[in-house]
Amino acid sequence: MSTSKKNSLFSIGPVSSALMCSTGTAATGDKPGPQAKGAFCSEEDQDKLKSLQQASVSNVVEEFFWIGSSMVAFSKWRLGYMVEKCMSSMQMGTQMVKLRGGSKGLVRFFYLDEHKSCIRWRPSRKNEKAKISIDSIREVCEGKQSEIFQRYAEGTFDPNCCFSLYYGEHVESLDLVSGTGEEARTWITGLKYLMAGISDEDSLAKRQRTRDQWLKQTFTEADKNGDGSLSISEVLQLLHKLNVNLPRQKVKQMFKEADTDDNQGTLGFEEFCSFYKMMSTRRDLYLLMLTYSNHKDHLNTDDLARYLETEQKMTKAPKDHCLEIVNKFEPCSENQREGVLGIDGFTNYTRSPAGDIFNPEHYNLNQDMNQPLCNYFIASSHNTYLMGDQLMSQSRVDMYAWVLQAGCRCVEVDCWDGQDGEPIVHHGYTLTSKILFKDVIETINKYAFVKNDYPVILSIENHCSVPQQKKMAQYLVEILGDKLDLAHIKADESGRLPSPEMLKGKILVKGKKLPPNIDENAEEGDVSDEDSADEMEDDCKLMNGDWKTSANRKQVENMAKKKLDNLMKESKIRDREDPDSFTITALPPAGKPSEKTGSKVILCCQGKSEDGTDTADEANPSSNKHSSRSFIGSFSKRKKKMTKLKKTSSFEDTDTDQESTSSASRVPLHHSKKKKTMKLSRALSDLVKYTRSVGLYDIEAEANCTWQVSSLSETKAHQVMQQKATSFIHFNQRQLSRIYPSSYRVDSSNFNPQPFWNAGCQLVALNYQSEGRVLQLNRAKFYSNGNCGYILKPVCMCEGAFNPNLEDPLPGQMKKQLVLKIISGQQLPKPKDSMLGDRGEIIDPFVEVEIIGLPVDCCKEQTRVVDDNGFNPMWEETLVFTINMPELALVRFLVWDHDPIGQDFIGQRTIAFNSMMPGYRHVYLEGMEEASIFVHVAVNDITGQSSQRHKRAVSQKPKASFPGQPCCCTAQP
Repeated sequence: MSTSKKNSLFSIGPVSSALMCSTGTAATGDKPGPQAKGAFCSEEDQDKLKSLQQASVSNVVEEFFWIGSSMVAFSKWRLGYMVEKCMSSMQMGTQMVKLRGGSKGLVRFFYLDEHKSCIRWRPSRKNEKAKISIDSIREVCEGKQSEIFQRYAEGTFDPNCCFSLYYGEHVESLDLVSGTGEEARTWITGLKYLMAGISDEDSLAKRQRTRDQWLKQTFTEADKNGDGSLSISEVLQLLHKLNVNLPRQKVKQMFKEADTDDNQGTLGFEEFCSFYKMMSTRRDLYLLMLTYSNHKDHLNTDDLARYLETEQKMTKAPKDHCLEIVNKFEPCSENQREGVLGIDGFTNYTRSPAGDIFNPEHYNLNQDMNQPLCNYFIASSHNTYLMGDQLMSQSRVDMYAWVLQAGCRCVEVDCWDGQDGEPIVHHGYTLTSKILFKDVIETINKYAFVKNDYPVILSIENHCSVPQQKKMAQYLVEILGDKLDLAHIKADESGRLPSPEMLKGKILVKGKKLPPNIDENAEEGDVSDEDSADEMEDDCKLMNGDWKTSANRKQVENMAKKKLDNLMKESKIRDREDPDSFTITALPPAGKPSEKTGSKVILCCQGKSEDGTDTADEANPSSNKHSSRSFIGSFSKRKKKMTKLKKTSSFEDTDTDQESTSSASRVPLHHSKKKKTMKLSRALSDLVKYTRSVGLYDIEAEANCTWQVSSLSETKAHQVMQQKATSFIHFNQRQLSRIYPSSYRVDSSNFNPQPFWNAGCQLVALNYQSEGRVLQLNRAKFYSNGNCGYILKPVCMCEGAFNPNLEDPLPGQMKKQLVLKIISGQQLPKPKDSMLGDRGEIIDPFVEVEIIGLPVDCCKEQTRVVDDNGFNPMWEETLVFTINMPELALVRFLVWDHDPIGQDFIGQRTIAFNSMMPGYRHVYLEGMEEASIFVHVAVNDITGQSSQRHKRAVSQKPKASFPGQPCCCTAQP
């Protein structure tokens, strides 16, 4: 690579000479910290510092370039050498400035830990918790790309010294400014190398690496005095942290047995591993091994084959396969030579991916992909660009990259007129930040088919003028190119939609389309605007552009923050670990409405309070002055029970629509009213083929329009399901429907998607930025087909009559009986963010199993409570469930702490019923390193009535009271 090319990649930008003096001194609390170098100095000082840079790291980085996400190096051995230099430099540490939302940055010392598993920094009030694991990093971005950087004036930082990490379930950002460009590139290079290594690992290697790192990290954190060994007192503290409740004498005995070196009285790391192994010996696995070994202390190949065929339901377990297991998992060389599996090897095998409850074949594509699009559930995102709430959060192009790589196949783009003729993307009439439409399309083009080639649907919410619509069409054609070309896709003679297989590598534009009666030479025409998102009340909008001045914007921001806080505190529209997921529903007003309210409808936000009583929230139109209601005036006064809103005329395709006026049970699903229209560019219209956006007026009349997508809010979809469930199923057999969150979910909470999957709705759009129960259900559903974003619907949902709400929805058909034996738990942690942290009491865990599917299948059962044992609790209890439609069912394992103080929820794992493996299996809790529960799974075919759909198979002690509410898989009124 030429020198000129290098300079173009890492050019030196201007640095302000009057750069935030206060920023450089912001360290911990009120104490001034050291002045950051390079990016936080004047240009004169920076030149002096550059002359003092270390040549070794500089030379390494100069030969190691990142272009996009690709690494370019001159030779393999040279690459290894350079990477080691980067690792070494990162482990030595670098002083950098950590930017925050405010005006000041914090000078911190960042370093890669000795295990290369996480980034740490000091000083920090979080102490040992001040870290970001490499596993959790989603993306490393060079330069000043994050929203935090955009808050600082141009020239404040040298862009070559800036980079951002996006990490965690909620995609948080860590924005850093290094002293020199070389230091920044060292970190960017090293982090991308570590991330690449993690993504390329197979599941067994990753499990082993995670376990090794966990042991090393646990040892390091337990070593309070930093002498490289653990005393008996440090070990006892560690056991309390790990929820181990062993007699002190037993601990001392194991400690003495593990302490074998000359340094008596302490355990080094290897000795600690021996101690941990003694402590972790599994009684349940040992008894299971004895059952199949005829009471020998090992399993030979015949024993192992019998276990695999009898318990794990392996069709045939040849000797070669059994020997392969021995060689792979048995740590004892003598046992390996004899071809037998001891207790350590058997434990390793059962805790490996081979012993996981999830079917490994389902990590890959395993379903027929040649059926029409309407026969699939399609992973879908709502307001994809937002990182947080619907009123004030950042809009980021990175969100498109993230959701597409997470398996999402339908993304949303809200388009508005921008400056200089450039269309922009943001949530209209709010304080969400703006991004360029062109940047969004470039990001989609780059990441659409990174993980799989199945089609992506681009849901366009068009609020632009015709000139900017033409610009949108231009960008779509120029950037996406052949991905938009559907000319070679042969349409079915019956007019059915093409299949995902036929549409591989294609992007479908979902949007409005000009009617055929418009002159073909006309460059624009009128289309219905009933499915527009521009339906806000005037006093909900930012009026006259007044907010653009800094003073007024600050005032509006403060008011919006207060309103958002109030909404989130008062309402129940949160996605939490509560099975009674909140649903917004329209209810008729009690009594006859007066003249003043005759054109209004009362909206009741129903939920459950902590004591189980019904709750509701209400907002009346504001009577305050214009200045106090220019942003969200309709939310300006919160009452206790009702919300008044304007009527709408149809089931509109809008993500900010006013909720339906009709009673869920009394009002027809269509009205007559003069329709709104908007101008649509032909250039944009011509890009729409199979996914034309339309409003929904009568599901029975429109059931044969196959090349359309009807969008409904969750409220309206519930009404349709309650009134015409069978018709809705038939409707979804021919065309696509999209369900999106109510406009009152301003906190970006999610609704329960299961009722809409039960009705065959293909595009159930969720807020991917809001991690919680709903996204866990969504992940579980789509993981069962290689996470390709498409799940084939059950046959009865694709043809014929079917009503998901019946007590016996499939009369005469065999049902499935799920028999789950909950045996034991392993290394269950204390509840996250518990008040006393690791010093809190040892947990009293119990397991709950919830079935989520058709209304008749939804139920939950739980085990007894085990007192004072989170390390290896034993339950040995059996739960039995009957399931009518296993293709739709999800099985959710939850672990709770019965301690009434602090939080109760510990962890969960949700799996599609058809992705569960039979036999003895470990259920690893999602997002946790070692925590699991050990179960036995059996599935039987049965006949009989659904009324006896679940029961306890064993007598039990009194159960712990469950902190949640009854299951909510039904469409709630």
